[in-house]
Amino acid sequence: MLGHLRKIINGDIPAIPRDESRPLVSFIVIVYDMPEQAERTLQSLTPQYQEGVSELDYEVIVVENKSERNLNPDFLRTLPDNFTYHLRHEREPTPVHAINHGAGISRGQYVCVMIDGARMVTPGVVRNILRGHRLHDKAVVTVPGYHIGSELQQDAVEQGYGVEQDRALIRSIGWPLEGYRLFDISCFSGSCAPGFFRPNSESNCISIPRDIWAALGGIDIRFNIRGGGLVNLDLYKRACEFPGMEHVVLLGEGTFHQFHGGVTTGGEARSKREALMKEIKDQYEDIRGEAYTSPVSTPVFLGELPDQVLRFVQASTEPVLAQRDGRQDSDASNFSVVKSGSGRV
Repeated sequence: MLGHLRKIINGDIPAIPRDESRPLVSFIVIVYDMPEQAERTLQSLTPQYQEGVSELDYEVIVVENKSERNLNPDFLRTLPDNFTYHLRHEREPTPVHAINHGAGISRGQYVCVMIDGARMVTPGVVRNILRGHRLHDKAVVTVPGYHIGSELQQDAVEQGYGVEQDRALIRSIGWPLEGYRLFDISCFSGSCAPGFFRPNSESNCISIPRDIWAALGGIDIRFNIRGGGLVNLDLYKRACEFPGMEHVVLLGEGTFHQFHGGVTTGGEARSKREALMKEIKDQYEDIRGEAYTSPVSTPVFLGELPDQVLRFVQASTEPVLAQRDGRQDSDASNFSVVKSGSGRV
């Protein structure tokens, strides 16, 4: 099996069969009341920023639920030809309908959901998502998540962290010229806090074969709480537990959440966020009949490993080794590693 995977990564197996009239993967990016952050996210998805791909390889469908702060039309006119923009008048305080709308008009063989338009990505995301889908016809490819800043934004906000501090950190690394330096100014997001080698709760950039997307029924529209509740975690769990799927994690890539006063990352007082989180968890239990638990998979890790991510690899490895050595009682998932030369995993 590993020999087969090495051949795929080294290019010895033909690329994904494709219809030249349609893109391979469709990114569905949901935007609401975050124009500055969404502009950076969309810039990070352009072919000028993404490495090793062209406009023909993918499309980006931007679906914005109307607010008092929509994306600037002047900015939208600068986007490449593989981007389309759709403004919706949403009646419910949830992104679920926007996601399903975007997926419904998409043309790619794979549907990649980015539920939060405030999440910038690293320059190898598109290329490595495509490589991930070459591994298996039922590959579900996910990208780990991070928060800009040295601690979770819902905690940092109580110490005065906000949009200005976020903006200054991004400016300090020379972004967008230094895309992988986003790792230098970030920490794991809460849903990815267990690290790479133990079960995570979600991915904010998850690419799913269209037939699996159809079998899942897309996004469950019963998640109608403000912000969508646990709908993204629900999608991640259902996709990672789909029969016969191969979970591919892009170890050296990331999505990076910019502060914008979001529902669960610092937009309100802690007491209000805690009350909302209880409501969110209760709704999940009502819909699924049980409390949410992270899916346990045996992922294949794929892609280049930039120096900037090594501290996160170390932080992820330490608790797994501690458990193995009997120094801590915690669950660690099994995992497979695919190597292809020095510095590539």
